[in-house]
Amino acid sequence: MLCRKHIALLIITLSFLSLLLSSENEFTTDCDEAREIAKQAYIFAYPMLEDFKTMTIQAIGPGLFNKFYNSRKLRGPDYKEVVRPNNDNIYSALWLDLRSEPVVVSVPAVEDRYYSFQMIDMYTHNFAYVGTRATGTGARTFVISGAFWQGSVPTGVDDVFRSEGNFVLCLVRIAVDMEVEGDLDKVLEIQKGHEIQPLSSYLGEEAPPAADPTIFPTYDTTKAESVEFISYFNFLLGQLEVHPSEKELIEQFGKIGIGPNLPFDFNSMPLGIREAVEEGIKGALETIRNPGEMVGISKNGWNLTKRIFGSREEMQGKYEVRAAAAYLGLYGNSLEEAYCPNGLVDGDGDVYDGSKFKYVLSFDSDELPPVEPKGFWSITMYGEDQFLVANEINRYSIGDRTNMKYGEDGSLVIYIQHESPGADKESNWLPAPDGIFSISMRIYLPSEVALNPLYCPPPVMKSGMAN
Repeated sequence: MLCRKHIALLIITLSFLSLLLSSENEFTTDCDEAREIAKQAYIFAYPMLEDFKTMTIQAIGPGLFNKFYNSRKLRGPDYKEVVRPNNDNIYSALWLDLRSEPVVVSVPAVEDRYYSFQMIDMYTHNFAYVGTRATGTGARTFVISGAFWQGSVPTGVDDVFRSEGNFVLCLVRIAVDMEVEGDLDKVLEIQKGHEIQPLSSYLGEEAPPAADPTIFPTYDTTKAESVEFISYFNFLLGQLEVHPSEKELIEQFGKIGIGPNLPFDFNSMPLGIREAVEEGIKGALETIRNPGEMVGISKNGWNLTKRIFGSREEMQGKYEVRAAAAYLGLYGNSLEEAYCPNGLVDGDGDVYDGSKFKYVLSFDSDELPPVEPKGFWSITMYGEDQFLVANEINRYSIGDRTNMKYGEDGSLVIYIQHESPGADKESNWLPAPDGIFSISMRIYLPSEVALNPLYCPPPVMKSGMAN
């Protein structure tokens, strides 16, 4: 007679066999194969899961698809949403749901400052840019469509940008110089020039039926880091066009139940296979969270970030890099748009500590960060918690737009310390916390010589004991 335990195992096995028979995929019964497939599938899916998590918070929950969300001020010490925030630009964000129809976006001319309109697909590829580098300084009108739109280019449109999926995030960065009176108001006027409308409205046609807003599964981090990630992954795959280069790979993932819109019930998976999949996920997370020099190389105390964000062509097949980049910080710029060395230790290899030391960063005239016209560079200070640091002069970053004093030969010295270096040097002072800190350099529109080989700033050196 079968005991309850045996009956339960028999039911699970029969359920799994039923799933096998109802699917076109050939499910694996080999635990080693399941483990390796799960590891590779999770690495592939990780950026998409992180994107879906962010979309849930910013767009699905509050119902903010197809609407611009405009920041009205630079990020400061009170900003705690994303670590190592940017203090150079005013942001606008636009989440797009393109299931029903494309949208038409118009942006104004921006001639006096850096401007970029970044488009990010469900894979986290930067599939298009509009702005200073990509299209110039003039006004622009463009269509953003999903993969399944078959229409023709409308009259009056400069570009059509096609995403591989139904959902897109657009990030707008507009440089602002807070040391110039009234500059923030100019940026807020630029924001008012952003317009979006459905393609049908632009063409004066009847709108197609609205997309179902209830299709989204509820995101749960615990599930996303377990075998149940497959249910999220299957949903996301059903919302995009699988690239021809990856169809064979997705079919291979099908051996553990992965596929566009496939139903998934982890209870139907045999216990041994389920445990193997869980082990594969743990292995994937270990790789993602410890990328080593896969994402950058260390020199002079700086970590020189490689190309970890970019277009499909630039990131093709680089699944571990793409996943590690999503873990370190979603939605980074392509390298030509912004290059960002990070300073985690000083020139002696020691962790920065403003309670113990003063530091200087000294540039000869030929060592300054190389930028293209309308580009700029900055260095931002972060506390041990990876956020901006409050200080007495409300300066959170310093750079070539700051009114720094240069030497007669074009050299530059930046003072990085907790206490003021003195009134005559405060123009070149980047205030540090009274404790552990780190810094990031951002070079917007780096010149070609900055990228091949990667530009390395001089080392930051101790200049004395803290007061």
